[in-house]
Amino acid sequence: GSIRLNQSTSVDKEEDAVSIELREAVALTFAVRYLNMFCKASPLSNQVNLSMSEDTPLMCEFKVGDMGHIRFYLAPKIEDAEN
Repeated sequence: GSIRLNQSTSVDKEEDAVSIELREAVALTFAVRYLNMFCKASPLSNQVNLSMSEDTPLMCEFKVGDMGHIRFYLAPKIEDAEN
């Protein structure tokens, strides 16, 4: 399946809003198993930044207060070319 993330500004709290900055559209497939593991860091931060492009792995970054950040990287699944 696929997931579509839509921008939303009609929320009660500003920090709950989904903000999307798009420079170039991409269509990538990732293993949900690893994305679920990344989500385990969510209690450390109230914001997550996802960065992706065609030629680089997904970067999932959690800001951890004044201490810094935690970043996870995940390469997209590679489709086998049919002969």
